Amino acid sequence: MTVTQTTSTTGTTAGARAHARAQEGTVVECSPTVPATTYGDAPARVAPEDIVWAERVAGGNYTHKVLARGTAVRLTDVAGDACASVLLYNAAEPFERLNVADTMKIQWQVRTGAGQVLLSDQGRALATVVEDGSGHHDALYGASSRARNEERYGDGQPQGPSPAGRELLVLAGAKHGLSRRDVPPCVSFFQGVEVGPSGRPVFTGSAGAGASLTLVTEMPCVLLLANAAHPLDPREEYVSTPLDVVAWRARATAPETPAWNSAPERRRAYQNTAEYLRARGLA
Repeated sequence: MTVTQTTSTTGTTAGARAHARAQEGTVVECSPTVPATTYGDAPARVAPEDIVWAERVAGGNYTHKVLARGTAVRLTDVAGDACASVLLYNAAEPFERLNVADTMKIQWQVRTGAGQVLLSDQGRALATVVEDGSGHHDALYGASSRARNEERYGDGQPQGPSPAGRELLVLAGAKHGLSRRDVPPCVSFFQGVEVGPSGRPVFTGSAGAGASLTLVTEMPCVLLLANAAHPLDPREEYVSTPLDVVAWRARATAPETPAWNSAPERRRAYQNTAEYLRARGLA
């Protein structure tokens, strides 16, 4: 972190203003890039003017954004120990939200990966995973809770040394008028869990530094993201490292794309979404 030295005093309004303005240009490792016109993790094919969101999220922190339909969002595990717990909501009617159970059972798959559609509780497509360079994800066990983190690490408050993922998602949701009861189970990226032969979970950890995943929104969405240690991480210490987020204008899935007809269940979800958007004048 670069600290700007100043001799101004904050004991007066003028001094406080001078001190605050002197911080302009201060560089920190984890923060949004504003304006989001350049970012190292954006694909080379993306024009700077198409980037709409660029941010590095510290371990134990959260972020959120309202995204237009057809926005590509790339998440990158910078150092190898990020865990991106993600929730999606219909931006126009946020009572429609990600349903992880339907996402898994309707598509006959328990593993998240490229081609998977993230389904709402209305049977519509909120987003599609279009690229996956990690393969280490979890859609079964959700984000960590405050009670569990207090038991394991001694603290689970969002401002504490070992914040719980659910508490961070609650804070992110509050920025969009959502309450604790509006925070359902999430999908988590970059920390893997498999089900062993005995039926018990097996924590597989991360794929290592630099792994990334890209999804595209299929309707206007509110995206909430918590970057916190996975609840099944067996390490005694709380481990959570930075996560990069970069988003750009792209295109939603269309009938002529292979993804639309990749499975009858997905086709139906895309059709449901298209009908909903047309009726609302959004497509």
